[in-house]
Amino acid sequence: MFIWLFHRLSGLTLIFLIGIKIFTGFYLLPADNRPDWALSLHRHPVIDVLIIVLFTFHSIYGIRTVIIDLGLRKEKMLFWVSNVVAALVAVGLICWYVRFL
Repeated sequence: MFIWLFHRLSGLTLIFLIGIKIFTGFYLLPADNRPDWALSLHRHPVIDVLIIVLFTFHSIYGIRTVIIDLGLRKEKMLFWVSNVVAALVAVGLICWYVRFL
């Protein structure tokens, strides 16, 4: 039940956060009259880390759902494996992001 709810909520949150990134990206094009709020919101590291974490867990949980649909019924083992894999991938991506920040 947790993964089902998290998968739906993370999908909606990703739509919102990526929409913010796209919307504020349009303000980066003109060199004159750039609003400060758009630049600071577009380059805000918390939004980037949230996108990384939510995208990682959302995609790994989606792969888990496909594996269950294909017939593997060890849901408890898949829950823990998907959490560990998603956490490791998210930590690796965040470390890579912070390194080039």
